[in-house]
Amino acid sequence: MIKEVKEAFCFVFSYDFWHMGLWGISLFSSYLQLLKATIFGSKYTSISGSIDPKIGSSRPICVITGATSGLGKATAFVLAEKGFHVILVGRSSQHLSETLKEIRSKNKDAQLKSFKVHMSSFESILKFKNSLEQWLSDEELHPSIQLLVNNAGIMATSSRPTTEGYDRMLVTNYVGPFCLTKILLPLLKNSYVPSRVVNVASFAHRYASIRKFDKDSVNGVYTSTLNKYPFARAYEYSKLCILIFTYEMHRRLRLTDDSHHVSAIAADPGFAKTNLLRDFPTYIAAMAFLGFKILGLLQTPEEGAESIVDAALAPPEISGAYYFGGKGRTIESSKVSRDPKLAKQLWETSCDLFNELQHFHHNN
Repeated sequence: MIKEVKEAFCFVFSYDFWHMGLWGISLFSSYLQLLKATIFGSKYTSISGSIDPKIGSSRPICVITGATSGLGKATAFVLAEKGFHVILVGRSSQHLSETLKEIRSKNKDAQLKSFKVHMSSFESILKFKNSLEQWLSDEELHPSIQLLVNNAGIMATSSRPTTEGYDRMLVTNYVGPFCLTKILLPLLKNSYVPSRVVNVASFAHRYASIRKFDKDSVNGVYTSTLNKYPFARAYEYSKLCILIFTYEMHRRLRLTDDSHHVSAIAADPGFAKTNLLRDFPTYIAAMAFLGFKILGLLQTPEEGAESIVDAALAPPEISGAYYFGGKGRTIESSKVSRDPKLAKQLWETSCDLFNELQHFHHNN
């Protein structure tokens, strides 16, 4: 008890804890955009229409990372109900099994498959790609997927290096999703109907202080040179990266894919009560949830997942949008996130890291 109180006390007096207070301003800013759209009828209004997931003779296949809890689990429930064949991706075999049983108990017609994958491990991602392709072949399914939801994410409060020496939070939240998307892109392009990548973003991106995208920044190695791990700043930077990646992917697909077959969309779930704060001292996490609840900004995972589902089911021609607030609504992300020069720099650095990881694992 005393140890927990002392831990919470020290945590409260850290710079990053107070820096997180800015995130509340970011969230208010996002809701303010929705309010302005409602009052003045600006362009950030609801986008109606949706993809019919039951097109074709077989169910479209959806891959969801971080699918055993919180937003990912809530999204899996809805998309299974909508008619997708949902591929659950998670770190724990036990949690995957429990999630499968829970979805099937409420939806006897659900078609599900699970794979154990660590998004902080490039080797694990490669194995998943091979296992997924083998499963498609064994089940005599079309060698393609129709939807990839990059939802997995963590907020670590201490530095945790990966096998390659990268920062685990930066890899889980951005480098891993980038690599997974790049590896699965051939399956998305091979789809018999328009396919989509949905990247789960965060309002926290609006206060990301780092504006450079060299290798040591993107893979988080720079954090090892600091006296104290900047968890809040590293988290918001990772979410800025996933958002910029979404927009740059959208631009590049539009340049190289004349049929606009694959689209890329960002979805911001707002602040939902998930286990994202599990590394925080218990009292601090409870206070954070209580504070947002009092402000009326705390959502359930099901409410938060609405923007993800909206992005997943948006019309095929929609791409490069930023969904927020549910009800099919979109808003505009930060100016920095829409900077094409920064996007080009991030893309090139990310591709270099991808090639570096491929080389590393090919020789080990």
